[in-house]
Amino acid sequence: MRPQRLILPLAVVLFNYVALKLIKCHDRSYAHPKIVKHDKPKQKHHKVEHESPDEEVHKEDSIPSPIKKTLGRHKLAIIVPFRDRFDELMEFAPAMHSFLNEANVPHEIIVVNQVDSYRFNRASLINAGFLYTLDTEIDYIAMHDVDLIPQTHQIKYEYPKDGPVHIASPDLHPKYHYPNYVGGILMLSHTDFKKVNGMSNNFWGWGREDDELFLRMRDAGLELHRPKGVTTGYETFKHVHDKVKRPRDYKRIGDQKKQQFKRDLKGGFHTLKHKVARIDDLNINSTPVKILHVELECNKEETPWCENQ
Repeated sequence: MRPQRLILPLAVVLFNYVALKLIKCHDRSYAHPKIVKHDKPKQKHHKVEHESPDEEVHKEDSIPSPIKKTLGRHKLAIIVPFRDRFDELMEFAPAMHSFLNEANVPHEIIVVNQVDSYRFNRASLINAGFLYTLDTEIDYIAMHDVDLIPQTHQIKYEYPKDGPVHIASPDLHPKYHYPNYVGGILMLSHTDFKKVNGMSNNFWGWGREDDELFLRMRDAGLELHRPKGVTTGYETFKHVHDKVKRPRDYKRIGDQKKQQFKRDLKGGFHTLKHKVARIDDLNINSTPVKILHVELECNKEETPWCENQ
């Protein structure tokens, strides 16, 4: 009879054991979602979606400047033939520097100042400026009058890969409108300037040197380009020249008038006789400007009109 008496207590113990196991398993099934928490990932996602404006501006500030992307590819030299026009230069240099920076054009402003006693020779000064840019990172030039300041970015100072670009075209220049005009502002690559041998050194006084350059470009087979689609017309440039305060030297001495229509098939930048007397690095209203003080030489047998008589 004793074994029968033990059956009931053993059954109770076994029942309690099984019941306890079931309870523990039930508790674990409900505890699992509470253990795997998503609080931290949710917080990170929340911060990205509601990022403050200050943080967004900071990220944009870290983007490299467009100017830095263009550096090292092409560099322009603004070559300014110059004499005794410092008030115009004070306005021109900062305006030109700002304009080219806005257009993301790496550049250097080189003022070629004639300091000898001969008459002004624009072409020879441009040749001197070109020679100075050789063996530098500069690979194209703009021969640029100091009295012309561009007023619209419809005109471009980009590298003239397809040939010379006459920026101050007859349709845009405030004063000169004849078809073959290439003065004021003309851009050429170093390669194209060498093809035409630069400019003739025979033109003393004002005028005609750019007409001879037009013929050189034609003879070299270069295609001349001009801005298209510019809507500002004769207001494209600010013309700051005061002809009363700074009259130009248009006089013709001896047979200069007759000789100036003859072609110069030999002279150019490689025949230029000059000396760079001094180089100054100036800062005009935060604009870096390089001044080449140039003394030209004159062959008085070939061009006796280089001297005032």
